[in-house]
Amino acid sequence: MIARRSVRSSAIVLIAAWAVLAPEPHSRTSAAGIGSFVPPEPRREFRAAWIATVSNIDWPSKPGLPVEQQKAELLALLNTATNLNLNAVILQVRPACDALYASPHEPWSEYLTGRMGQAPSPHYDPLAFAVTEAHRRGLELHAWFNPYRARIGNGLGPVASNHISRTHPHLVRRYGRYLWLDPGDKAVHDHSLKVILDVVKRYDIDGVHLDDYFYPYKEKDRAGKAMDFPDESTWQRYVRAGGKMARDDWRRANVNTFVRNLYAGVKAEKPWVKVGLSPFGIWRPIKFLNIDGLDAYHEIYADSRLWFVNGWLDYLAPQLYWGIDQSGQSFPVLLGWWADQNQRDRHLWPGMNDTRVGTQWPADEIARQILLTRRQPGATGHVHWNISALHKNTGGLRDLLRKGVYAEPALVPPSPWLSDERPPRPLINVQPADAGGTVRVHWKSGGNRPVARWVLQTRSGSRWLTRVLPANTGILNLAGDRKSDWPQTVAVTAIDRYGNASPAAIATPVRISGP
Repeated sequence: MIARRSVRSSAIVLIAAWAVLAPEPHSRTSAAGIGSFVPPEPRREFRAAWIATVSNIDWPSKPGLPVEQQKAELLALLNTATNLNLNAVILQVRPACDALYASPHEPWSEYLTGRMGQAPSPHYDPLAFAVTEAHRRGLELHAWFNPYRARIGNGLGPVASNHISRTHPHLVRRYGRYLWLDPGDKAVHDHSLKVILDVVKRYDIDGVHLDDYFYPYKEKDRAGKAMDFPDESTWQRYVRAGGKMARDDWRRANVNTFVRNLYAGVKAEKPWVKVGLSPFGIWRPIKFLNIDGLDAYHEIYADSRLWFVNGWLDYLAPQLYWGIDQSGQSFPVLLGWWADQNQRDRHLWPGMNDTRVGTQWPADEIARQILLTRRQPGATGHVHWNISALHKNTGGLRDLLRKGVYAEPALVPPSPWLSDERPPRPLINVQPADAGGTVRVHWKSGGNRPVARWVLQTRSGSRWLTRVLPANTGILNLAGDRKSDWPQTVAVTAIDRYGNASPAAIATPVRISGP
């Protein structure tokens, strides 16, 4: 239905009832016969930042802060992400067999309250709060877990009675200054998997994320000699059971089994929740590419290439924390090598080291790495280590990105191996809100499938403006300072939890002469 309403000396023809209008492919005429333009495709690029809680690196700024200050600090970080046109944050929720959420299996983290096992007071659930506030801003929230680290040093105080080092000490190994769970013990495997899947079940997270800590990096004794990880008991148990693998291969197999089972477990519970891993940036040194450095395959038993090749993840975020021109660890050379391993066409979103801005390189280095990633076939995003560098605008980094490579918003790329079914076209209603020419746009889902976010696009002349809006948005007033700024075309697209886009619903306000 088309309604007419005069606005001073002119009138605007608008869609006044709920309708679905859309052009045929490559057509400039809508289904209702109103002239319109096809909106441009928004950029698809994962833009995220890590929020580390271990040792209070990013949040909270120190342990034991009042609850309202904790919340305010987290909201400030989320606002930084939103203002910078990021579309995701990766929040560390299990630094060391503890929890920054209400866990039935592990104690409250000492990095939150200052004392392990002590709940925040007044009570709140930081992860539930973070998910709600991230989604309210149109951000994905990925929950970041450390599957095997149990404690760093002596911590901030006594160990809680329900910490695994107290309840199941036979699963814990002291290695250097740390306590670690033994990845060779099936009970450890089962416990860590139970902890992660509990979060997947109870929280509306968008991703599960693991970093590079499986078997630990080598610790040294007082003489400076590398110490072997103390897993003799589990190794001997494997041998007595008839195991034939060499010890290093057995250790890698332990990690491989966990990664494979984690992926299967998450997908069985919520198939739209992405599983991401962020390994050390060098799988193995490769002489002919001049790639040199720590051999993660040999030193920490991480066969990250195998996980990527087999598709046991939805995205890989290798920590490419080196410069573009760095000999032996060149960012573009490593990125190209990882892209060549992407046989299952999973997402490749390299990690970049923002913390080196201002000390080892200028802010422009990060902008150039983003541009290189955009030009690399098979890479569709990136992750910033860490959000504090962006929040503090270290070396002018935030300003540089916001004015340049992040000037326009971007959508998280879809994951077609999980689902490629498009959501239904939205329903749209466009009306003048006042006599001054403001246009009010209402929209809602055209079906029952959950919507993760909306894309609202408006055309004035030949210029399109794109907004990415949270799922709970359904109305927006559009106004221009001049009549030439009034939107001539309005398009709304629904984006589902898998990143799939609906056909656009398009309405065309048309100015006509009138009394």
